[in-house]
Amino acid sequence: MRGTITGKTIVCGIIGDPIGHSLSPIMHNKSFKKLGLDYVYVPFRVRSGELKKAVDGMRGLSIRGLNITIPHKVAVIQFLDRIDPLAEEIGAINTIINDGGILTGYNTDASGFLKTLRDNGIQPAGKKVLLLGAGGAARAIGSVLAQEKAKLTIFNRLEGLPWAEDIAYRLAHLNGTAVKAVELNYENLKAAIADAEILVNATSVGMHPADNQTPVSADLLHANLTVFDIVYNPLPTRLLKEAADAGAKTIGGVEMLVRQGAISFEKWTGRSAPVDVMRESVLSSLSQKNEK
Repeated sequence: MRGTITGKTIVCGIIGDPIGHSLSPIMHNKSFKKLGLDYVYVPFRVRSGELKKAVDGMRGLSIRGLNITIPHKVAVIQFLDRIDPLAEEIGAINTIINDGGILTGYNTDASGFLKTLRDNGIQPAGKKVLLLGAGGAARAIGSVLAQEKAKLTIFNRLEGLPWAEDIAYRLAHLNGTAVKAVELNYENLKAAIADAEILVNATSVGMHPADNQTPVSADLLHANLTVFDIVYNPLPTRLLKEAADAGAKTIGGVEMLVRQGAISFEKWTGRSAPVDVMRESVLSSLSQKNEK
């Protein structure tokens, strides 16, 4: 953002509920400033019952781009004009572009996740992967893991198990690979985790302010695992601390946040994202929060 906001300033933002925890505004606004772009990024708390009004408002206010977070990544699709083929396959979006009132949905979570995994020296092909959750982020992560031919099992709470089963069926059908869905509980995790190679937490369990929560009991974690927690606040989460104590390789959610955010940034602005600025702004903000 250059100086004062004016009638020419291009608006982007993020919608979700809750939204106060999001570090996307800091990440994007510092990046706009770094490149001298007359853009501003604003967080909007939008409740589920107000989602259609919010999307209509995007058109009416000529908002250039929005990120979508919990709990709207799936529900928002019905209100858009176009869906990118990858996002359509995933069944969830996290980015919208407004081109003259035509709203197109994209999913940058999938690419951000895979890029982060590979940057950490992990290739998912043929690996036994346990994916916790069946929300929008889990859909994206599950899709890319199935495409990469990982041996994937999706875990979800009992009340959401039919949702997970539907995702597993669709991913198996689209990618010609076996995908299972089971209830997320101690017994099922214990039975599956002993020979698992990758564990991904795509739930919000452990997110600030519920820092003391974890989706996996510490006694189940082991040194042959790579544990990827997409929750980035706090850093590290309880899950990652206990995984490290067990000797597991750990990957935090910051890099995925940065990578998916960079793709959104480039779609909105047509400019290469300053990834280092994005990463530094997120880590600095998290450090300040942890010191309080």
